[in-house]
Amino acid sequence: MNSIHTQNRYVFRAIVIALSATLAFTMVACSKGGAKDEHAAEGGKHAEHAEKKEGGHAEGAEELTLTSDEAERAGVKVEEVKLQPMGETLVVTATIQPDQDRMAHIAARVEGRIVSVPAKLGDKVRAGQTLATLDSVAVGEANAAWNLAQSEWSIAEADFKRAESLNADEIIARKDFLRAKSERDKAAASLRAAADRLRLLGGTPDAHGIGVSTFAVTAPFAGTVTEKKATLGELASPSEPLFSVADLSRVWVLADLPEAALAKIRIGAAATVTVPAYPGETFRGRVGHIGASLDKDSRTASARIEVSNADGRLKPEMFATATIEAAGDKRDAILLPDAAVVLLEGKPVVFVLEQGAYEARLVEPGERLGGRTALKSGVKVGDQVVTSGAYALKARKLKSQLGHGH
Repeated sequence: MNSIHTQNRYVFRAIVIALSATLAFTMVACSKGGAKDEHAAEGGKHAEHAEKKEGGHAEGAEELTLTSDEAERAGVKVEEVKLQPMGETLVVTATIQPDQDRMAHIAARVEGRIVSVPAKLGDKVRAGQTLATLDSVAVGEANAAWNLAQSEWSIAEADFKRAESLNADEIIARKDFLRAKSERDKAAASLRAAADRLRLLGGTPDAHGIGVSTFAVTAPFAGTVTEKKATLGELASPSEPLFSVADLSRVWVLADLPEAALAKIRIGAAATVTVPAYPGETFRGRVGHIGASLDKDSRTASARIEVSNADGRLKPEMFATATIEAAGDKRDAILLPDAAVVLLEGKPVVFVLEQGAYEARLVEPGERLGGRTALKSGVKVGDQVVTSGAYALKARKLKSQLGHGH
């Protein structure tokens, strides 16, 4: 009996062990299958992500889209790419100066004390406008002489008219009539001389004796007061200019041409000028003069570029860079404003508007000519390229990349 009980217990234990082993094997198999499925799912996600990258734009290179209002606020302007003529050029540093043919240093015609100075430095003045008023002894004397000559002429004129009437009635001798006429003519000549002297001194004839010693210093033409030395109460003399007035509607850009470039630059050659004050902007002009001699130390010849300055933005003494077209053959090239080319991740790109989106496109820049850059590759004729506002698009693109975790 005991042996049967012992045998049954061994059988039961064997069954339990077998069931335990089977359960353990099943759990291990399920665990491996689940891990395999999880890895397979993750691999599928990576494959799908890679497929998306291959089928569209690379990650971090998403196209930018802006509404018309957003583009306007960002200052985005688009220009169609066209071929433009490009020849050899000479780039030189220069300075801006007033047109010396339209500049005047104004001094008093005679010594006098300054009694008023209505003009201020930088004022825009018209031709004939009073810049300062002076009080002068010489002008007072000239005005007194004019008044005396005026009185003598009046008397001589009256005597002549009386003699003329008496001569008509044959009451006086012919010689008395001729004497009266001669005195009238001499008085008229003296009056003209006195008026001319007063005018040359800057005075104005005044028969009433009011302000007879004062005279005005006036602007000879319309322009801008570029220098002012007149001080109220000081004594002015003809040897010291009180004002400088310049017509700045046209300025001279003065540059030095290297000796080796003189054979290529001609009077009348087109030139573009840029200044640090207005980055990205160009001012167009032409070479108006080339010096007749060289500087013995620098071996350069002076050149003058005449540039229109109607808005007055170009100021005297500004530093500038002038790009002058040289004589010779010209070739066609794609030229875009310098501001159109920006560096993105250290590489030069331009933004091209295509199907309503702004795409950053790699380019190969070439020569820079007067604020424009020649592109060797990257864009073609007919492309719509952003010429203004490229830096705003660059900032938006970098911001979008940061938003994707880069």
